[in-house]
Amino acid sequence: MPHLQLRDYEPYRAERTHGPGQVDRTRCAPASLSDMIRRGSGRRVRGEPTFGPQRALITASFVNRVGNGLFNTAAVLYFTCVVHLPATQVGAGLTIAGLSGLAAGVPAGNLADRYGPRTIWLTALALQAATMAAFVLIDSWLAFTLVATVDRLAATAGGAAGGALIARAGGERPAAFRARLRTFVNLGVVVGTLGAACAIQINTRPAYTGLILANAASFACAGLIAFLGVPDYRPLPRPEEHRQWSVLADRPYLSFVALYSAMGLQYQTVSLLLPIWLTAHTDAPRWTVAAVYAINSGVCALLQSRLGAKVETPRQGGRAFRLAGLLFLISCPLMALTADVPAWVAPALAVLAVCVHSVGEVWESSGGFALGFGLAPDHAQGQYQGLFGIGFDAGQALAPVILTGAVLALGHTGWLFLGAFFAGLGAAGPPVAAWAERNRPGKPGTEASARRRHGESPLPEADCRG
Repeated sequence: MPHLQLRDYEPYRAERTHGPGQVDRTRCAPASLSDMIRRGSGRRVRGEPTFGPQRALITASFVNRVGNGLFNTAAVLYFTCVVHLPATQVGAGLTIAGLSGLAAGVPAGNLADRYGPRTIWLTALALQAATMAAFVLIDSWLAFTLVATVDRLAATAGGAAGGALIARAGGERPAAFRARLRTFVNLGVVVGTLGAACAIQINTRPAYTGLILANAASFACAGLIAFLGVPDYRPLPRPEEHRQWSVLADRPYLSFVALYSAMGLQYQTVSLLLPIWLTAHTDAPRWTVAAVYAINSGVCALLQSRLGAKVETPRQGGRAFRLAGLLFLISCPLMALTADVPAWVAPALAVLAVCVHSVGEVWESSGGFALGFGLAPDHAQGQYQGLFGIGFDAGQALAPVILTGAVLALGHTGWLFLGAFFAGLGAAGPPVAAWAERNRPGKPGTEASARRRHGESPLPEADCRG
C-alpha cells in the first residue's frame, strides 16, 4: 500500500458564492458523519469540503471491489463444479451477457446527466446486488445467461453513472483523487482474491455460496456508503445543441476511445499472455506466474497515487500515453526473452519485464483518466463515460483472441510487433489530445470549470433565474 501523507489530501477547500463573480475560498475541516448524511439526503451543506464525498467514493469502491475479487476468482469453478454447467456453456453465456451489457452504456449515461449520477449509480448497485444473490438459485444454462445478462447491463450502467459521479466529486485536484481511487480499487481486488483462495481450497457448495452472497452484500454496502457520504449532485445546465447521442459526433473523443481501447490490450498482456508464455515456452518454475501477478498489482498500487496525481490536463494525459507506449516497447521484448535464458534467469527477467510494464500501466491509466474525463463536457460526463466504458469493455472482449491468436502464433516476432503496436498508440496520444482540446468549447482551469466540479451552476447567479 502506498504511504499516503496528509499533504496528499491538501488543500481541502470549498467555495461560498456571495454573488456573481465573488467567491470566498475557505479552508474546511474534514466532514463529520452528520454532514455526510445531510449531503447523502440531497441537501447541500454550505462550505462543504470535497474530501467527504471523495472519501465516501473511495470507501464504497474499495468495498465493492473486495466483493468483485471474491466472486470473479471463483465464479467459473462455481458454475462448472457446483451448478454443473459445461465450461463451453458458461463461456457462451458470459459472452452473450458481456456483449448485451454494452448496450446500456450511453443510455445510462444520459440518464445520469439528466437525473443526477448518484441516483443511477445507486440503482445499478441495487440491481447488481439482486442479480448476484440470484446466482445461488440458478440451475440451468438459460437462467444463468439471463441473470448474467441483467448483471452486465447493470454493471455497464453503473460504470457510466459512476464515471460521472467521479468527475463531479473530483474537486480541485481530480487527478490526485482518481489516482487514490484506483489505488484502493486495486487493493480491494487483491484482498478479495486472497479471500476467495480460502473458499477454493475448501471447495464445497456452502463455501462458494458464501462468496457469491458476500459479493452481493458488497454492492449493498457500497450503495449505503455512497448514499450517506456522496451528495446527490444536481444535473448541470445543458446547451441547446446538446443531444442524447452527441458523443457519437465528437470525432476527437471517438478517436481517443478507440486509442484507449486498443491500448487496453496491455492489461491482458500480463494477466493472460505472459502466464501462457511462461508455462509453454520457458523453463521458469510455475511459481513465476503467481509472482508476476503479485508484482504487477504491487507496483501499480505503490505508484498510482504518486505518478497519477501528476497527470491533470488532457495534454499531460497525451504525454503520459506516449511514455506508457515507450515503456511497453521495452517490456514486451523482455517478456519474449524469457524463453531464451536459463531456467534460473527466466524468473528474474520476467519480474524485470513486469516491473517496467507496470510502470507503463500506471502512466497509461493516468493518461486515460485525464483524457477520458478532461475531454468530456461537464454537462454530459455520463454519456461520455458510457461510451468510454463500452470501448474499453469491447477491447477487453477481443483481447484474448488477438493476443493468443496473433502474438503467440508469431512467437518472438509477435512480441516485437505487440511492443511496436503499443508504442505507436502511445505516440498518437499527444496529437489526439491536442486535436481534442482545440475542439473543446471551453478551456480547462476556468472559474466556471471549478464551480462545475463543486456541483454549482457554471452560469452567473443572475443568469440562472430566468
